[in-house]
Amino acid sequence: MVSFQALLSSVSLLVATLVPAAFADNPINPSFAYGSSKVRGVNLGGWLVLEPWITPSLFDNTGNSAIVDEWTFGQLQNRNTALAALQNHWNTWITEQDFIDIANAGRLPLMVVCPPSLNHVRIPIGYWAFEVGPGEPYISGQLPYLQKAVTWARAHGLKVIVDLHGAPGSQNGFDNSGHRISFPQWHSNSTNVARTNAIIKRIASLFINDQDVVSVIAPLNEPAGFDGSDVLSVVRQYWYDSYGNIRFPYGTSQQSNTLVLLHDAFQPLSYWQGFQTPPNWQGVAMDTHIYQMFSQDEVSRTNQQHIQAACNMGSSLSSFDLWTIVGEWTPAATDCAKYLNGRGVGARYDGSYPGSTRVGSCTGLTGSASSFSSSYKTFLRQYWEAQTITYEKAAGWIQWTWKAENADDWSYQAGLKGGWIPQNPTQRQFPNICG
Repeated sequence: MVSFQALLSSVSLLVATLVPAAFADNPINPSFAYGSSKVRGVNLGGWLVLEPWITPSLFDNTGNSAIVDEWTFGQLQNRNTALAALQNHWNTWITEQDFIDIANAGRLPLMVVCPPSLNHVRIPIGYWAFEVGPGEPYISGQLPYLQKAVTWARAHGLKVIVDLHGAPGSQNGFDNSGHRISFPQWHSNSTNVARTNAIIKRIASLFINDQDVVSVIAPLNEPAGFDGSDVLSVVRQYWYDSYGNIRFPYGTSQQSNTLVLLHDAFQPLSYWQGFQTPPNWQGVAMDTHIYQMFSQDEVSRTNQQHIQAACNMGSSLSSFDLWTIVGEWTPAATDCAKYLNGRGVGARYDGSYPGSTRVGSCTGLTGSASSFSSSYKTFLRQYWEAQTITYEKAAGWIQWTWKAENADDWSYQAGLKGGWIPQNPTQRQFPNICG
């Protein structure tokens, strides 16, 4: 008798290896009208995957400067101490109240029955929530919180994107992959990829009866395509495997209505032109992340140049052949936030990043909004509107991030309070900012 797992594997393999032109899948019927209704949402960053810049206190409180990511958080301190800190963080950083606040952003008073203007939350999670291999110091325990989040999202009318943010070996070497290393190792070890495929199958199975809420699965965040063809060839095959794993979770020819959200692997959208397009592939969308502070050129732009650069992206976003969601972006225009470039690493903007050229002082550009000038808040509003107007020429947007301890320029929550993000994300003070 063929086991369910073996059958699932064979279906995935069949879907992944068939010549694309040889078959056409059924049109997807997702629980959100992707392509006609705009995705507007927030990332719940720094919750189930730690990021030093989002919660610097978690790292500073260890008293150990070598603890720079979730890997070293479990490796370089007492296990019980680390577990207690993580459990407290998971219980308090994001609660049901956050889901209520997200759903209420944009609703008119007394109109709680209206659909929320913010309609999606993207929830990053690491592979170690599902399994930890020998010698890996990660601490598990995140999964019940993800399941709780789905319950909260259902209660408050929000859709969930489950985003695998960290893979075995690290797909990019960034601290937000769980393990900050000089060169990513995910792609160079077939066991790493096989483990990741198994986790995507598990996620698809876990939420097989929650497609009304978990409308999207993103099989891998930000694989390091900038490291060349060795990475990209593995990523392309992994995207094929992921399509099978997400769209065919039943172990039969029956298809799910779950959207598959691929990341562009830091390649221009044109690189992916014609990849997994209808009618042979159904229910595939492309995720692109747009930031303007992680190079000397970008961080040196004037406010107007930042706005213009955002506006200029409209044509490439709107003309791409898959639904395109800008799954990460921010109204912040500098890399001034503490630890943004890594714990113990400085900022390009003020010249404290190795090899950078100082643009200016970071004072009043990050941290608490109480230090923000009215003219700076006006710029944040203009830049926020320029980006949302532009990204809605495609399928929509998800801002990074909902909240941060000490980086209000990045925080949707702080922006609502401070007035540079409108209470309703469709409101415009600068409707013609992109001309």
